[in-house]
Amino acid sequence: MDALCGSGELGSKFWDSNLSVHTDNPDFTPCFQNSVLAWVPCIYLWAALPCYLFCLQHRHQGYIVLSRLSRLKTALGVLLWCVSWTDLFYSFHGLVHGWAPAPIFFVTPLVVGVTMLLATLLIQYERLQGVRSSGVLIIFWFLCVVCGIIPFRSKILSALAQGKISDPFRFTTFYIYFALVLSALILSCFREKPPFFSPKNIDPNPCPEAGAGFLSRLSFWWFTKLAILGYRRPLEEWDLWCLNKEDRSHVVVQRLLQERKKQREQAARHQAAEASGKRLSSEGEVLLGGRPQAREPPFLRALMATFGSSFLLSMCFKLIQDLLSFINPQLLSVLIRFISNPTAPTWWGFLVAGLMFVCSVMQTLILHQYYHCIFVMGLRFRTGIIGVIYRKALVITNSVKRESTVGEIVNLMSVDAQRFMDVVPFINLLWSAPLQIILAVYFLWQNLGPSVLAGVALMVLLIPLNGAVAVKMRAFQVEQMKFKDSRIKLMSEILGGIKVLKLYAWEPSFLKQVEDIRQDELRLMRQAAYLHATSTFIWICTPFLVTLTTLGMYVSVDKNNVLDAEKAFVSVSLFNILKIPLNMLPQLISNLAQTSVSLKRIQHFLSQDELDSQCVERKTITPGYTVTIHNGTFTWSQNLPPTLHSLDIQVPKGALVAVVGPVGCGKSSLLSALLGEMEKLEGKVYMKGSVAYVPQQAWIQNCTLQENVLFGQALDPKRYRQALEACALLADLEVLPGGSKTEIGEKGINLSGGQRQRVSLARAVYSDADIFLLDDPLSAVDSHVAKHIFDRVIGPEGVLAGKTRVLVTHGISFLPQTDFVIVLADGQVSEIGTYAALLQRNGSFANFLRNYAPGEGKEHQEADSRTALEDREDEEVLLIEDTLSNHTDLTDNEPVTYEVQKQFMRQLSAMSLEGEGQGRPVSRRRLGAAEKVVQATEAKASQVLTQEEKVEMGTVKLSVFWDYARAVGLCATLVICLLHGGQSAAAIGANVWLSAWTSEAVVNGQQNNTSQRLGVYAALGILQGLLVMLSAVTMAVGGVQAARLLHQALLHNKMRSPQSFFDTTPSGRILNRFSKDICIIDEVLAPTILMLLNSFYNSISTLVVIVASTPLFAVVILPLAVFYLFVQRLYVATSRQLKRLESVSRSPIYSHFLETVTGSSVIRAYGRSQDFEAISDAKVDTNQRSCYPYIASNRWLGVRVEFVGNCVVLFTALFAVIGRSSLSPGLVGLSVSYALQVTLALNWMIRTISDLESNIVAVERVKEYSKTETEAPWVVEGSRPPVGWPLQGEVEFRNYSVRYRPGLELVLKDLSLQVRGGEKDPILFSGTLRMNLDPFGNYSEEDMWRALEQSHLHTFVSSQPAGLDFQCSEGGENLSVGQRQLVCLARALLRKSRILVLDEATAAIDLETDDLIQATIHTQFEACTVLTIAHRLNTIMDYTRVLVLDKGTIAEFDSPTNLIAARGIFYGMARDAGLA
Repeated sequence: MDALCGSGELGSKFWDSNLSVHTDNPDFTPCFQNSVLAWVPCIYLWAALPCYLFCLQHRHQGYIVLSRLSRLKTALGVLLWCVSWTDLFYSFHGLVHGWAPAPIFFVTPLVVGVTMLLATLLIQYERLQGVRSSGVLIIFWFLCVVCGIIPFRSKILSALAQGKISDPFRFTTFYIYFALVLSALILSCFREKPPFFSPKNIDPNPCPEAGAGFLSRLSFWWFTKLAILGYRRPLEEWDLWCLNKEDRSHVVVQRLLQERKKQREQAARHQAAEASGKRLSSEGEVLLGGRPQAREPPFLRALMATFGSSFLLSMCFKLIQDLLSFINPQLLSVLIRFISNPTAPTWWGFLVAGLMFVCSVMQTLILHQYYHCIFVMGLRFRTGIIGVIYRKALVITNSVKRESTVGEIVNLMSVDAQRFMDVVPFINLLWSAPLQIILAVYFLWQNLGPSVLAGVALMVLLIPLNGAVAVKMRAFQVEQMKFKDSRIKLMSEILGGIKVLKLYAWEPSFLKQVEDIRQDELRLMRQAAYLHATSTFIWICTPFLVTLTTLGMYVSVDKNNVLDAEKAFVSVSLFNILKIPLNMLPQLISNLAQTSVSLKRIQHFLSQDELDSQCVERKTITPGYTVTIHNGTFTWSQNLPPTLHSLDIQVPKGALVAVVGPVGCGKSSLLSALLGEMEKLEGKVYMKGSVAYVPQQAWIQNCTLQENVLFGQALDPKRYRQALEACALLADLEVLPGGSKTEIGEKGINLSGGQRQRVSLARAVYSDADIFLLDDPLSAVDSHVAKHIFDRVIGPEGVLAGKTRVLVTHGISFLPQTDFVIVLADGQVSEIGTYAALLQRNGSFANFLRNYAPGEGKEHQEADSRTALEDREDEEVLLIEDTLSNHTDLTDNEPVTYEVQKQFMRQLSAMSLEGEGQGRPVSRRRLGAAEKVVQATEAKASQVLTQEEKVEMGTVKLSVFWDYARAVGLCATLVICLLHGGQSAAAIGANVWLSAWTSEAVVNGQQNNTSQRLGVYAALGILQGLLVMLSAVTMAVGGVQAARLLHQALLHNKMRSPQSFFDTTPSGRILNRFSKDICIIDEVLAPTILMLLNSFYNSISTLVVIVASTPLFAVVILPLAVFYLFVQRLYVATSRQLKRLESVSRSPIYSHFLETVTGSSVIRAYGRSQDFEAISDAKVDTNQRSCYPYIASNRWLGVRVEFVGNCVVLFTALFAVIGRSSLSPGLVGLSVSYALQVTLALNWMIRTISDLESNIVAVERVKEYSKTETEAPWVVEGSRPPVGWPLQGEVEFRNYSVRYRPGLELVLKDLSLQVRGGEKDPILFSGTLRMNLDPFGNYSEEDMWRALEQSHLHTFVSSQPAGLDFQCSEGGENLSVGQRQLVCLARALLRKSRILVLDEATAAIDLETDDLIQATIHTQFEACTVLTIAHRLNTIMDYTRVLVLDKGTIAEFDSPTNLIAARGIFYGMARDAGLA
């Protein structure tokens, strides 16, 4: 280099230590300035260029119009190029004139000139690629300015010293160059306008990050506006930004799905190659023959392939940050040497202090870029996993549904997806931790020599112990997740069947079941907490023990080894760095263990069987037919016997086909087979055309009535009106508060069963499909309504005439009007043909018809035709009056008559008109034109049934913290705080002792009292670990107690909440409390509190030590504290509200998912899977809109708080330099080593305060639902009825009026009568049949079999291998609806109640079984009071009395004979049923 710089007047040496180091006025040589300082920016730009050009080529943002700013930047670049080339030409000019400039004056202008030209071209290329702010060029110009500052000073000092300018031309060009690069740096900090041809951003509130400049992104300044807004007022949902395009669900999920598809194809090709290898080699055939068929590729591989680029970028950031973290200990070593050397120039100390500050700031900026990158990647992981699980749930087979319950799948979404998001920030530790350990050990070796091997050996020995702890933690995690799944599954079923629980008074039984599972969960939590406390002790002690062992070995092996301040505190700083990977590795192992459990669960679910989309052939079919089955055999699961077998069915185009048969014969299964919902074992199924499906149990969405009917199609007013009119819904619109815009609650809770079925039918009618599969849609409505629907919709004259209709029905009155009838028995077609042909065959079906439809003769038909005209007129009035008089307020559970008539139908069996019942006779009137109804509907204000979930505003109330403290135990809380204080005192004591040790006088090259020093240091270190372990154990005990008490209060309150609460609160919202919120209380709160205490005491300890060492530091505490508190207040207010918004926006994801799983067959039938996927994606995006700014808020905080910490480092070092004459090296080492830790402590203190406030929201939400209004106590002392009550089963109402809730209209008004009460719906719970019949275990097995025989289930149950232990799946999905009704009837028969209420108990079963059951009721309940709600009037014609209600009052109440003679409402219904 000296040769490059030449000699003579303008020549110089490359390096002169006397000029640059050993002087009070340092400077670099001209050669160093003209070479290294000039080349550094150039080397940076050329090194960064390849990667940067690669990134720019893949950027498609449109180009930026040539703006004034762009022109100025370009002009500056051109001028800089000109200045550099002017310098070069000046050198050539000198060469020509014999001056012989040094080679450096040719090389440097050439290098700088070419680089400036490159920078100018890059400015234009960036503009064409749409780059608004260039980080690469900002850094380049910054380096140019920084490297130019030294020559700037040097040239002025040289001119002043010499009294003249030695080279005026280059002096002038340099200052022109410096002015230009400074201007370029300033201009580069401004953003360009948005690209001209960029995609138009239609987001109402776009994320400012996308348009932020480089410096704004680097410092997260773009978040500041939201932080200030969140401080001024609580944030609302509309304040949140839209997601960046690359973070949106549809983009992320599609990327993941495409990657999975690609890997599946690769696996298939690999399998095919293996198969071909088998054929080539007989040996290979033997070897490969036993190998199982390749399963689905690992899901983790797809995740990593999808998000690999983000992961690589994060690795680069992490690597730079790790390397930077080892610079400050080296600078500390220099600083201590400086303090120890009184003759060292003062500027050394200031330079070291400045370098420590710069290094810390660089660490901060790069670390938070790393965190932002990795946390956003975690967010994308979660988004992708939720999206994939949702899509999988839409296509899994029914057998898989029985294995993976809704509760388990919700856990996959909420808990397991979250675990992935939580583990992502730790993934890089897999390589980063070993790297940091290796570097730390290397530098320690440099400092302490071979003694460090003792510490390394200890670390190696502790690895198996940490591994054992992690394995045990994983085992606990697996078992705990099973209990969690079971509890959530059971809670999901309880919420789904809460009305049944309340009617049966089964709350204590199910409450005990939940609490038993919870006890097992808490037992595992307690064991895991103790294990965690032990591991905490190990983690705290490990770094200290390593330090102790190393230092002890160092002073022991050689008496001449003196432990001075430099060795001790540089080692302590390195051990503090070492502490992080040593502490994090066990946590990483634990998190990876937990995540591996979650990964296996997700992998297992995703590898489950899917419905075969090719099961039903939709393209080809025999001409003239729309539905064909050839030799079809179907099952619900491969491990179950076939449900349907040897089916041969052909349905002509436009035909109306009835499917009939006894309960459990496979009628609903036949429709499922046509929809492709069953597994086809053999045969072919053909279906040509679009499909509409009306399930037996109507599936209603939580949206408006209009949206339920339209079901994703565009509104055609005429077709919509026609569908409503045909399904008798127009009159409903007049009385619903919002008309068509009325919101229907979850599961249709504010509609009657009949209304739900009619809405479901209207959806099918509006779809205008080619094929209609109708699964017993008439069973939920009264006979006259059924007649209306058949005539207007299904029958030969209905709106579906000409369409292919397959109708499953138990009603025989409509069979003559069908084209042909399919009779099923035991899963096979027993008879098929027209109604007349079946009668003539005199088979079993004909005999059945003659027994149950004696009036099916010509005489009846003639009578029917005679009254057809007047019937139609009466029916219209009755339908209208029925709906108007029997409507309920929007927020009722179900319409008034539905509930009222259900409560009082048959007295001795009064018969209700259900939700479809008629009002009392009124003067005839006609509805106006349908248009008027629609207009009136649209004029009504839209009503909201389910209120938006309440979001608490502002600071979390102290009462919430107090509630949690009381749950933990006030004494335990106090003890935990004191123990942490003691641990901090012990830590300070240990370090002060170490400082005193290093300052001890050296006699004859040795230190005295080494053993004593070592012993006290060891004792103080072990004391720290013990105190922390005691604190962790106490917190474990208190945390588990709090988890038990809070869950118990929530569970007991919810079991005692009135039905109205469940009617107006989505089950997903309640389930969210029991899953996510309880999970936070179980697993997050206690560790967060311990972390907060740890960071708080660490921060206080640091300030105490620094102020004690350098009292001058107290001067800067106040301004730094003011800034710190200001940032803290901004951050906490914003992040707290973001966390609350995230909690609230999480519930709709699960509610929608529950709704989707329930209605998946309907969604698939209508071909709306993609639409529902889009809805789910939108709900996830809404949730992520609060997650993303929460992540950004942490980075915004980190940069600012760590700046405070970096200032602490700067001022500690500066004051140490200023006061070096009065400070020992030991004290300086102590204070600076503490200062280097304070950044992390300050950051974590605010973060944990915010996390605690954010997570304590879970307690707030749980407490909110633990304090809602409850029903009366189970037992009211002094009002207890005698044993055996009721003796007679009589119930008398005297002027009784009732409403569902305060604020609603009366549903029963001044009711006075004697009736009786009882049981309800066909809802089953997952578990054994024995549990479903007798959850309290009160009855013998013999009693149960007798009840099953009386309910005609004995044959079915005895045919099952498990018998009474037959496992009912979730919701009883593995039984038909009719069988479920019979199980519920068996419950009633088993209890032998004095009062029995049958609420449409036989609606879904065939007439023959119904007849047998009516006989059972007459014999088994002869001495009891029976109240029946029924649609089949023939079953109640022999009852004592019939009660007819209208508008909550008694309309008719007498014997059936007298009511028919009175020719009132009951007469009209009986006439419609052919009974009068």
